[in-house]
Amino acid sequence: MALVTLKNVTYQYPLTETPVLKNVSLEVNEGEFVTVIGPNGAGKSTLCYAISGFIPHFFKGELSGSVKVAGVEVRDSNLSEWVANVGLAFQNPFNQISGAKYTVYEEVAFGLENLGIPREEMKNRVEETLAMTGIRHLAERSPYSLSGGQQQRVSLASILVMQPRVLVLDEPTSQLDPIGTREVFGVIREMSRRGMTVILVEHKVEWIAEFADRVVALHEGEILLEGAPGKVLTDPRLPDKHFGISRYTQAARAAAESGLWPAGRRLPVTLDEAVEGFSKSAQR
Repeated sequence: MALVTLKNVTYQYPLTETPVLKNVSLEVNEGEFVTVIGPNGAGKSTLCYAISGFIPHFFKGELSGSVKVAGVEVRDSNLSEWVANVGLAFQNPFNQISGAKYTVYEEVAFGLENLGIPREEMKNRVEETLAMTGIRHLAERSPYSLSGGQQQRVSLASILVMQPRVLVLDEPTSQLDPIGTREVFGVIREMSRRGMTVILVEHKVEWIAEFADRVVALHEGEILLEGAPGKVLTDPRLPDKHFGISRYTQAARAAAESGLWPAGRRLPVTLDEAVEGFSKSAQR
């Protein structure tokens, strides 16, 4: 059953001439892990703002169509009510640090304090989330003394500890190395398995292929493609529309043109898929 439903959503920022989102319709089921891809200016962050309620409650502009979470229309709710169900992690983690707390532990607990969560439950949730995101060793550090990647994990922890039904993430691994990226994707995947609905904007297609249930390709404010990661991420239309594609897909596509990739085999996105495919070709 769909938990998040967008129907014919069009949005235009104030003082601009054209919409950023154009007639977007999308359904995301409870517990599903959906990734949104697209070139710069495709409307990915704006889509995040619409689902998380910042449009229309913070960003004004012109919104038409319907955005619903758990059957509630965004226009019929205020932002404080909406964020109880939907958590948004921004692309720049510095923008999400409250500035009101001296340590990472206190920063992660800040939202629970505002909700009046009992002290023992708060402690358990914060400690579990610190461990899950791999930042327990940073608990007594100032959030402002951390690297960008560490701040990004604190930002993610501050959302996860609230246990929203829907987690919206706008490029949460942009400042992380490959090891940190895998760890964060693992955390997000685990939250999805626990029943949290995840909507992730991301450029790292190899990780998307490994972890996501479904991929939505957004181009110039419209949904161009939607489906299984392996199908969408290898679609031949993506390069011409300035989508980033996997190096392994590029290599296999060139090999296929030369007859060096197994006929009828889907193009790879990940290293493991490429190794398996080229091994099959070598055995012929």
